[in-house]
Amino acid sequence: MARFPVHTIDSAPEASKPALRDVGARFGMIPNLAATMATSPVLIQSFIGIFDKVHGGSFTEQQIQTVLLTDAVTNGCTWAVALHSALGLQAGLDPADVDAMRAGRSPADKTLGALSTLARSLIEKRGRLDDEEIERFLAAGFYKDLVLEVITIVAASTITNYTGSVTNPPLEAGLQAHAWNG
Repeated sequence: MARFPVHTIDSAPEASKPALRDVGARFGMIPNLAATMATSPVLIQSFIGIFDKVHGGSFTEQQIQTVLLTDAVTNGCTWAVALHSALGLQAGLDPADVDAMRAGRSPADKTLGALSTLARSLIEKRGRLDDEEIERFLAAGFYKDLVLEVITIVAASTITNYTGSVTNPPLEAGLQAHAWNG
């Protein structure tokens, strides 16, 4: 039995229902992780806000999924690794690059590799990047503002990764093919 409920629209706290409806409309269903987030209206509402910023920013969906998958692996969140493996493939990431990230390595693609490496370093070093790490990211064709935008994506993934690790939602049937055990 899960330690936290996997809410439906009917069982969620009243203040969480609009956010759950929004998530359901975006995904065509309510992912179990979002359903557990609904236990806290503050958490689910914050998640929707940062989700909008991340997906409305400068990065492509492949780039966003690269950061999200890298972060899920780095944080050891099994649910998020499965989701972002599926979404990364759906966004057109090379299956070999998805496999590399699931194994804790950066993608072979130079741009995605630099993005993945920066994201991993941000988490592992708690934001204390050195000048060389930033320069490698910039040398891959990115600009300084994007270093800071990656921090936003890392913040969003930290919300989902920590929630997944604390609540341990069941993995949806459609994600079973991407299950990950770390």
